[in-house]
Amino acid sequence: MVSVTQQGDDILFTVQGLHKVWAFKSSLTIPRAHIAGARQDAAAASELSGFRALGTSVPWGIKAGTFYLHSQTGLKPTFVDVVHPEQTVVIDLHDEDYQQLIIEVADPAAVLALLRVLK
Repeated sequence: MVSVTQQGDDILFTVQGLHKVWAFKSSLTIPRAHIAGARQDAAAASELSGFRALGTSVPWGIKAGTFYLHSQTGLKPTFVDVVHPEQTVVIDLHDEDYQQLIIEVADPAAVLALLRVLK
């Protein structure tokens, strides 16, 4: 699970508990201006098509770490941390190392509201 907080003009994504070990990452700081959009998407975590670069992937279990996922423009680097797909938020980025974050959060609606893309 990932907690999402705002720090000035940046959004801090903090990986919680043992997920830090599974994902090989403890946090990401992304400028708000680099967030292109966000949505709640339970299917995103189960439709990972590509390969895992660094992290953990257990079928029907945890998926955490850096993945290179297939897209229309080729492989795109994506940070993933999901155990419970129903809590998944997908965040599209630009001008960052990762093109996308697919993360499990405690309250998807609150995260989307924080990112000002709640529909």
